[in-house]
Amino acid sequence: MPILRDDMAAISPRVGISWAAVLGGAIVATAVAIMLMSLGSGLGLAWVSPVSDNNPSGMTFTVVTAIWLIVVQWVSSFFGGYLAGRLRPAAGDVHRREVTFRDTAAGFIAWAVAAVLVVGLAGSSAWSVAGGIGKSATATVAGLGAGALSHSASSPSDYMLDTLFRTTQPDTSSSSQDVKSEAGRILATAATGEITPADHDYLAQLVATRTGISPEDAGKRVDQAVAAERDAVAKARHIADVTRKAVSSFALYTFFSMLIGAFISCVSGAIGGRRRDAF
Repeated sequence: MPILRDDMAAISPRVGISWAAVLGGAIVATAVAIMLMSLGSGLGLAWVSPVSDNNPSGMTFTVVTAIWLIVVQWVSSFFGGYLAGRLRPAAGDVHRREVTFRDTAAGFIAWAVAAVLVVGLAGSSAWSVAGGIGKSATATVAGLGAGALSHSASSPSDYMLDTLFRTTQPDTSSSSQDVKSEAGRILATAATGEITPADHDYLAQLVATRTGISPEDAGKRVDQAVAAERDAVAKARHIADVTRKAVSSFALYTFFSMLIGAFISCVSGAIGGRRRDAF
């Protein structure tokens, strides 16, 4: 009859990972994470109001969100890892260090399964919204920038064709839609760069001919239109940059919180295994 040392367990040496314990810990971790995320969402919506002037700053809200992500990972990973290690069957004739490793691995795998479940249940919608916002802002910049020639729903070469066949005096027989399309192409090119003197003068003549105002007033209208177009492009770029930073920060905070969660799950798995062997 073999003599068992104190650092040996007393069941089958073939027992490795227990998927029942791992899945049980993962499901508990997922449920706790969803519960805490719901609590955080409720508190956040109660904290911020669109009709209040006392809302927290963006930096404060970002820091609190990062802290809450860490709390969610910390608590949910502890419960999942502890249960996975505690419920895993003990291994007989296996060195204590190997038992500790298996308990730690059970906690880590439970965390990984829980992470996949959380992403599948809740995370995918959040990433879709964030990605959609980013794509929308980027598309806005593109539409107001280099792609702004779509004012006329034609190819980018149409502006060059306009300049090639441009007369010294605007053609008064052209339809209103054609005139607006040509003016839109000129404004589109001016929105992403400097408007040339030739384009400015021609557009002013076009406005003066069509509206009957003086060339000086027409030139002022052109300047205002170009300034408004550039302001719209600048605002769209600012929105895109803010969105990019927000999505980047969210991704980084998620990474660090999950890293902490993985560590906590491994430690709690080992703790659960020691408590299991103590009874």
